[in-house]
Amino acid sequence: MTDIDFFKAVNSILKNTLALYARQIIVLLVSLYTVRVLLNTLGEDDYGIYCVISGVVSLFTFLGTSMALASQRFLAFEIGRGDLEALKRVFSVSLTLYLLIAVLAFLLLETVGLWFVRSKLAISPERFQAAVWLYQFSIISFLCTLLTTPYLSATIAHEDMGIFSTLSIVDAFLKLGAVFLLQSLETDKLPVYGLFLCFAASICLVGYVSTCHVRYKECGFFFYWDKTLFKEITSFTGWSLFGELTAVFPNQAVTILLNQMFSPAVVAARAIGAQLSGVIRTFSTHFNTGLSPFLIKRYAAGQRDETIQYMFLGARIAFFLMFLFSLPLFLGMQTLLLLWLKNPPEYTLWFAQLALVDGAIHSVSLPLMTVARATGKIRLYELVLGSILGVGFFISVLVLYLGFPPYGVMYVAISVTTLMFFVRLWIVKRLIRFSLLSFFKKVMVPIISVAVLSGTVSAAIFWAFPEKTFLGVCVKLTASVVFTLLCIYGLGITSDERKTMLTMLADQFSAKTKQTPT
Repeated sequence: MTDIDFFKAVNSILKNTLALYARQIIVLLVSLYTVRVLLNTLGEDDYGIYCVISGVVSLFTFLGTSMALASQRFLAFEIGRGDLEALKRVFSVSLTLYLLIAVLAFLLLETVGLWFVRSKLAISPERFQAAVWLYQFSIISFLCTLLTTPYLSATIAHEDMGIFSTLSIVDAFLKLGAVFLLQSLETDKLPVYGLFLCFAASICLVGYVSTCHVRYKECGFFFYWDKTLFKEITSFTGWSLFGELTAVFPNQAVTILLNQMFSPAVVAARAIGAQLSGVIRTFSTHFNTGLSPFLIKRYAAGQRDETIQYMFLGARIAFFLMFLFSLPLFLGMQTLLLLWLKNPPEYTLWFAQLALVDGAIHSVSLPLMTVARATGKIRLYELVLGSILGVGFFISVLVLYLGFPPYGVMYVAISVTTLMFFVRLWIVKRLIRFSLLSFFKKVMVPIISVAVLSGTVSAAIFWAFPEKTFLGVCVKLTASVVFTLLCIYGLGITSDERKTMLTMLADQFSAKTKQTPT
C-alpha cells in the first residue's frame, strides 16, 4: 500500500469521524452545562445520591456492553465478507440474545439490586423513598438503553456515523430540557429527574429502531436460530462478559465504597471528575469507533500488514486527540471548575485532573483493544486484563481503609491502566505478530516527544500568566491547544506523512476550486 493510498483510507476514516466530532462538540457543551444546572438544582447531596443510584444500576451494564462488543465484531466481520444472509443471521441471533439479557437484567435489578439499595447504601432516611423511586426509573432507562444497543451496533458496523451523531445530539438536548423542566417544579426533584431520563431513553430507542429498519436490510423483525452461530457469539460474549464485569464492577463498587466511607458529596466530586474526563475521552473513543469497523474488515479480508499499519496510526491519533484537550484542561482545571460550577464539591479538582491523566494513558490502547477482539481469540486477553482490574479494586479498598484521601483511588486507577497497556500490547503482539520495537519507534516515541515538549511549554504559559478571568483562561487554553497542534505536526507524524497529507489537502482544495462557479 502506497502512502497516498494509505492516507486516502485514513482520510475516509476521518471524514466518518468528523460527524462524531461535530456531535461531540455540541454534546460537550450541552453536557457541561447540564451538570452545572443539575448540581445547582439538586444540591450536592441529592446529586451524590443520583450518582450512587446510577452506579448500582451501572453495575449491570456489563451484560449489554459485552454483547455490544460481540455484535459490532460479528456484524462488521460479515460486512467485510459481503455476505448479506450471514449478516441477517448475526443480527437476528444478537437481537434474541439482547432480549434474554434484558429479562435477566430486570430480574437481577429488582431482586439483588433492590435489596442492596434498601439495605446497604448510606442514604439519609428522609431521602430514602426518593432514592428508591429514582432506582426504579433508572432500571427502565437502563433497559431502554440496553435494547437500543443492537441497533447502535448495526449503525457503527455500517460506519453510518451521521445517524449516531444526530441521535446522540437529540439525547443530549432531551436531558438538558429535563433539567430546565426540573427547575420549574416544586415537587421532589430527584425521582422526577429519573422519570425524565426514562422518557429520553425511550425516545432514543424508538429513533434507532425505526431508522435501522429503514436503512439496513438485516435489521428487520424476523426470528432465526442458528445453534452454531449462537455458540460462537456466546463464546465470544462469555469472555467479553468477564472483561466487562471486571471493568464495570470495580469502578462502580468504588463509587459505592466512597458513599459508605465518606459522603454523597465525595461521590458527586468523583462523578463530576469522571464526567468531565469522559466527555474529553470521547474525542479519542469516537475516532476509534470510526476506525474499529475499518480494522475488523481489514482483518477479516486477511490484510494483516494493513491492519497493523492502521493500528499503529490509530494509537497515535487516539492519544493526540485526547491529549490535545486534556493538557490545557489539566493545567487550568481549578479556575475552570470555579467558572463552571461556582462552588464545586470538595476533592473535585483532584478527581478531575487525575481522571484526565488516566484517560490519556488509556487512549493509546483503544486500537489495540479493537484488533484483539477482531481476531476472536480473546480468552487470554480478557482473563489476564480482567484479573489485573480485579486486583486493582482490592488495592483501592486497601488504600481507603489505610486512611488515604478519597482521590487515592485515582492513583491506583492510573497505575492499573499503565500496567494494562503494556500487558495488552504483549498479548496483541502474540495474536497478530508485529514488532514491539517498531511499535515503540512509530507510536511511543512520537507520543512521548509531543507530551513532554507541549506539556512543558503549556505549563510555562499557565505559570507565567496567572490571570484567572474567563478571557484570560480562554487565551491560555487556546495557546496551549495551538502549540500542542504544532508539536503534533512537527513531532507526532513523520515527514513522509506530512508530505502526503499536504499533497492530499492541496488536491482537495484544487478540486473544490474547480467546482466553484465563476
